[in-house]
Amino acid sequence: MIRERRSREKLEAYYHRFIETGEIDPNVHPWVAKSWEKSAALKVPSDKMSTAKHLSEAELKEAQKLHGPAIKYLEDISGNVREFFQKYNISLLILDANCTVLKSYSMPFYQMTPGEIEGVRVGIEEVGTSSISIAYEHRAPFWLFGPEMWAAECQQSDACSAPIIVDNELQYIISLVAVEQTDMPQDAIIAMLLTIKESLEVYLHQFTRIKAQEAILDATPFAVYHVMAGDEVAYANKLGMSRLMGIGAQPQDNNEVKTNLNEVIMNYRHTPIYRGFKGVPSYNKEVTWITQAKTYEDITTVVPLDYNGDETVHSVVAVSMPIEDLRTLVAHAAGFTAKYSLNSLVSAGTNFSSIKDKALRIARNKHHMLIQGEAGTGKQRMAHGIHQASPRAAGPLITIHCGDTTPEILEQELFGVALNSEISHPGKLELASGGTLFIDEIEKMPKNIAIELAAALNTSQSNRVGEDVDRSIDVRIVGACDSDLKRLTERGLFARELYDIISRSVIRIPSLRNRREDIRDLAVHIVNELASQHQMPQKTIAEETVNILTHYDWPGNIKQLQGVLEVAFFKTTDGVIRPEDINLMGDVKPDNKWKEDKDIFVKAWKAAGGNVSRMANLLHVSRVTLYRYLKKYGFEKK
Repeated sequence: MIRERRSREKLEAYYHRFIETGEIDPNVHPWVAKSWEKSAALKVPSDKMSTAKHLSEAELKEAQKLHGPAIKYLEDISGNVREFFQKYNISLLILDANCTVLKSYSMPFYQMTPGEIEGVRVGIEEVGTSSISIAYEHRAPFWLFGPEMWAAECQQSDACSAPIIVDNELQYIISLVAVEQTDMPQDAIIAMLLTIKESLEVYLHQFTRIKAQEAILDATPFAVYHVMAGDEVAYANKLGMSRLMGIGAQPQDNNEVKTNLNEVIMNYRHTPIYRGFKGVPSYNKEVTWITQAKTYEDITTVVPLDYNGDETVHSVVAVSMPIEDLRTLVAHAAGFTAKYSLNSLVSAGTNFSSIKDKALRIARNKHHMLIQGEAGTGKQRMAHGIHQASPRAAGPLITIHCGDTTPEILEQELFGVALNSEISHPGKLELASGGTLFIDEIEKMPKNIAIELAAALNTSQSNRVGEDVDRSIDVRIVGACDSDLKRLTERGLFARELYDIISRSVIRIPSLRNRREDIRDLAVHIVNELASQHQMPQKTIAEETVNILTHYDWPGNIKQLQGVLEVAFFKTTDGVIRPEDINLMGDVKPDNKWKEDKDIFVKAWKAAGGNVSRMANLLHVSRVTLYRYLKKYGFEKK
């Protein structure tokens, strides 16, 4: 790098000898000699420096924007040594990895104004040998004396260039160019170049990692803050920034938000951040932040920093997650998302297709809704499809069954419960906030719970059992009912308050016997689903089998069809499901075991939909025989 001063007359003689004869004097530096030979081979003009290859004004502006951090950093450095540059008529350049000049600082370069040299490519292909091309070629700093420059018009200038290498990759080249031959402190200029090189490399290394860390923090579902001892926010990630803006913080010119937490948080002295400056850390605490604009509920961790021997905390880091976001995250992690779309609901005929169209229209509005239909008609699948087609699709879809538990447990499962002053669990109503709560068998919900739910939906506020804290909810209810909910309400068996809320939009799903045109496609869809789910070869359904399926009444609807086909799918040994593979009672075989086992008889009774004639045919017995067993097991005749 550091080359002793050379006689300019000798260097000029070496240069002219090569230009005239192509011979390299042994005293020419090997890197310079190699570069001269390459310049000649490329037929680069040796009289003038070419500026023909350059960026357009728009391209230059875009490039300077892209490399803004490095350009700004060198601008600050050059400002501090401007007098030194002026004294020795030195210009500082920064070039990209393609040897294109991004910015010229201080004095003119090669008698050009910064506007003329900026955007020009000065690689060896364009201007021949220069300190830039040698530094680029050998990935090392290099001092080049003027007479060694390839372009004769540039030989009044000495230059020193160095590559900027970050993470083993050439990112920039910086160059110090002395426009005139003067007695320059060569060692000082080289030392300055090396200092600038090292500091820029360190800066870019740190800048890259800081940007990566910021990108990571911006991608997290947490609000992250760095708060100084004066309660001033020194840093906030993207979510934290948006929340600060939401409570009145003002954006600054540098895209930062400056705010004093003590001025905007009304209960600031009762928060973990205030305690953090007392040296008290907090981990995953449920915190309420009260501001003039809004009240936030978060799970917050606060870590004091710079805890010195004098018990002074200079700053704290706070990581906070909105409780509603946490619930959504947990809901998704637990699989509380729609498994089916409306498109997955089979509809070969116009009857069910019109119902799907209605479901799509209802899905897009904000109303709570009711799905009615016999057991097994696919109400839950319809609810999944409506959620997925709604504006709430990104939120959770949570299901609660009203017929599976006691009223006390149902209330706690729905609204949540506070076990004591320290332990409080959210209910499914809170967990579904931002999404959909599917209430299956809603007709079995006790009236007092239904009235409480209606009040919560009207006020968008909910209380956990055993707690007086009002918690905001934002949820859409999709109720499902096997019977006529309107009639139950009129008879006083269901709460009018809740019925009025969920009955604004009603979808009635027909029984399978009333949509026989869909049975063939439904059967094929079910069989294909089974093959995919169990990673088995696809199977087809024989036409005779389809005929049996379409002429059966299916009292258990699609759910029963699913069960029958599942048994047939695993029963058949080849790729075709034939009539002998079909048992319309699912896993109940028409043998004599039902005569001794009540559980088997009950399954058969349900499969026949409680119809004596249908069951007698399925079991291959007379009606008289069947009546005897109905009496034995305590069933009424139908």
